[in-house]
Amino acid sequence: MGESAKRRAWKHFDRIVNEAVQSTAYNSSPWSADERYEPDFRVLEHLLGVPLALNASSQSGVPALALDVWVAYELRRAGFAPDAVWPRAHHPRVMPTPVVNYAELAQRSIRDKIIQQLTKPTPLKGVVATDARILGRHYVKQVDVVMSAWETGPEILISTKRMDSSFGKNAANRIEEAYGDAKNLRARHPLAAHGFLYGLRSTILDSEPDKARWLVDLLAKLAHEGDAYNAVCLLMLDYDGKAPEGSDGGHDDDEDAAAVGLSTEFSLERLSGASVAGDEAEADNTDSSESTIVLPKVSILAHPEIPEELTAGSFFKRIVELVLRSTPITMHPQARQARGWPTAGLAVDETDV
Repeated sequence: MGESAKRRAWKHFDRIVNEAVQSTAYNSSPWSADERYEPDFRVLEHLLGVPLALNASSQSGVPALALDVWVAYELRRAGFAPDAVWPRAHHPRVMPTPVVNYAELAQRSIRDKIIQQLTKPTPLKGVVATDARILGRHYVKQVDVVMSAWETGPEILISTKRMDSSFGKNAANRIEEAYGDAKNLRARHPLAAHGFLYGLRSTILDSEPDKARWLVDLLAKLAHEGDAYNAVCLLMLDYDGKAPEGSDGGHDDDEDAAAVGLSTEFSLERLSGASVAGDEAEADNTDSSESTIVLPKVSILAHPEIPEELTAGSFFKRIVELVLRSTPITMHPQARQARGWPTAGLAVDETDV
């Protein structure tokens, strides 16, 4: 059985992110002197090149996953606890911080066995996962980027969508899905920061300019709905050549809501086996022997018709500041310090959250 496109993509995503965290951009504050958030677009452009290099369709989940990886990277760059932001920067992509702490603080005689169990290609269901599922008011939803902890519950819930072709046929559907998901999640988690990030190929500006203006206007309105999103972002993706086959929008997480359950709801008797499969297996991506692929050039256009409120900088500024305003001064000290906001002397150790 051949390696899946998503598994191949993770290897390249991880390499890009691992290199980025060593850079000056990652280790310095993302906030400018005039209090603007400055996203690392260089990393985003590299991540966006991966699905093109692999010719991965939207059904594979890889094109939209590139956006998820970048959003999670930016939240960690903003100073939030790395293991609380999902997908994490390494496998398993969803692992609560207390579980991480348990593995790291366990006695040496059992530590390696615990870590080996947790990092198996097929996740231990109910303990770790490849994606995050969150219960909304009416149904469980797979959420693309999450920041959560046992004590706080979800603090950030971000949905990503991407469309590289077939704009007229599917553009409205993606917005309708996003609006319904936001209302479902926000009704149960009103204090969380809810975001929607939409990647749109720039060819729509020439092929269907009226549709492009309609989408920009609709996304701007979506950001002002009182019961939907706190922040909305539109990324205009520019690259040469044809879009991968089947790049007409959507995400491989578009599941039947009625059939999705919580990962914790399973019989304990099933734990008698070596592992419990419930998610697509992901190989250990620490092996750097995979040859580096040539990434096509992808750029993020700053188009004059995209209002400031839909830019990535405004998006992350709203998300980060909403979280900081919604939590005590003792929480998220690194994010507060990066923002230039005061922190309490008795800061909460976020590795315990």
